[in-house]
Amino acid sequence: GCGSDAEYGDEWELIANIVSLLHKELSIPVTCKIRVFEDVNKTIAYAKMMEAAGCQLLTVHGRTREMKGPQTGIADWDQIRAVREAIKIPMFSNGNILYFEDIERCIEATGVDGIMTAETNLFNPALFTGQNPKVWEVVDRYLEIAEKHKTNFIHVKAHVFKLYNITFQIKHHLRDLLANVHKVQDIVDAQQIIRAELQEDAQKEQPDVQVQRVETCPNFKHFPYWICQPYFRSTRLEALAGDSKKIETDMEATLQAERLARKEAKRERKAALYQKALLKPAKKRKYASCQGCHQNPKSDKCVQQMCKRCCIAKTVELVMDCVKHNVMAKSRFERINAQKNESPIATA
Repeated sequence: GCGSDAEYGDEWELIANIVSLLHKELSIPVTCKIRVFEDVNKTIAYAKMMEAAGCQLLTVHGRTREMKGPQTGIADWDQIRAVREAIKIPMFSNGNILYFEDIERCIEATGVDGIMTAETNLFNPALFTGQNPKVWEVVDRYLEIAEKHKTNFIHVKAHVFKLYNITFQIKHHLRDLLANVHKVQDIVDAQQIIRAELQEDAQKEQPDVQVQRVETCPNFKHFPYWICQPYFRSTRLEALAGDSKKIETDMEATLQAERLARKEAKRERKAALYQKALLKPAKKRKYASCQGCHQNPKSDKCVQQMCKRCCIAKTVELVMDCVKHNVMAKSRFERINAQKNESPIATA
């Protein structure tokens, strides 16, 4: 694959040279993925350049380069169809795939040979099976795979948060439970608690799919929060309606609410940790106490099993040696006596 559109921007000649070199030197097909431009004619010219350079499968994302994050809008299938009609190589479409039915609808609308999805799969990995499984079942399976292949903790935590995105918007205490884990085994332990609560909820409420007839998104489906489902950004419906002022106002309000929620959650976590620290019993000493003062730690190799201060006093009192503390009272006493015995006065 070639990430030219994201990495190299408008350097068309450089992009063409890269794709051409890969096509000539590699024994495998070169695939590329691009985003559309505001001008459909520019998009078609860009796609033709890719084809001429040696790209053998092109994926077209129906959003412009600026349409990311909160600014994500609706992918332009009309542009994708225009590109499909202009090039001869196999082509995939990317964008607006929320449900299984959207796959066939997109192929029919654009004439492409296949579909690529990204974000939707993070929230419902079973998208291409036409199923919307229970979230905890998918998380259980994912954790088995993650443990087997020793997946990095940060990646595991982020992916589980994606799967539970809708659930955690309802169950804030479960979100906070998972937010405070620090290793994969902690996630596995938290999953047992989350699974048990969601299974209990599922028995109380009807899990059947209900179609919510929203004027601006008629194919929107309402699922219970414990079911894998696509993620709708807060501004999605307003974007469909084309109300740009409403988009900006709602986006700012949403961001502000998220900031306040994070601050509040952080404050609550700190308060809980502080309360836990107050209730926590004092730590027991991990070292053996000095046999003299019973306060300082003893030195393991000290003959008196004492701290240095007590050892000095004791060895001098008993005229002993302690190599550990370099207190040689006995050796010093014997040396002084030997010197006295060898003096001329002592010999006479």
